[in-house]
Amino acid sequence: MLFETYLIPDLVLEKFSDLTPEYMQQAGKKYIVSDIDNTLVTYGDPEPTEAVLTWLKSLEAAGIKIAFLSNNHPPRIEKFNEKLGYTAYADAGKPGIKVLKKVLAELTASPEETVFLGDQLLTDAACGKQAGLYTVIVPPIKDRTDLFNKTKRLIEIPYMKKYNKRKEKRG
Repeated sequence: MLFETYLIPDLVLEKFSDLTPEYMQQAGKKYIVSDIDNTLVTYGDPEPTEAVLTWLKSLEAAGIKIAFLSNNHPPRIEKFNEKLGYTAYADAGKPGIKVLKKVLAELTASPEETVFLGDQLLTDAACGKQAGLYTVIVPPIKDRTDLFNKTKRLIEIPYMKKYNKRKEKRG
């Protein structure tokens, strides 16, 4: 039961840009803490794509604040965030929440008004849920195919099935 609490997201969307300013406002959310790799861009994209920049601008225009939280290393995160200048933390140790708490404090955001956006249940959803955030998961843009990553995705399958069953019940 504990795993279900942390590994079943609140919402699954087809892509990051489906998390719109309108949705955020209707849900009473003012902040997004987002993963980067495979959530917003592939591992091979060193900088935000035009689609990411357009999405970020639409959120900013609606008064929504954004921060990045990644398990990737500082050079990667610094390069991605270089022109954006958002709050961004690398080597975050997700699913641990120590660094996420720093992000929330820096944003002066409460968990109730914050969305955690990511592509992995075992790191992103678990991190956000432990801290009391609303978690949104998107499919990975271009998943890695090594054994470690394939195993993580296999572990996620039963939890995604449970999410889908709950979604069906809600209608």
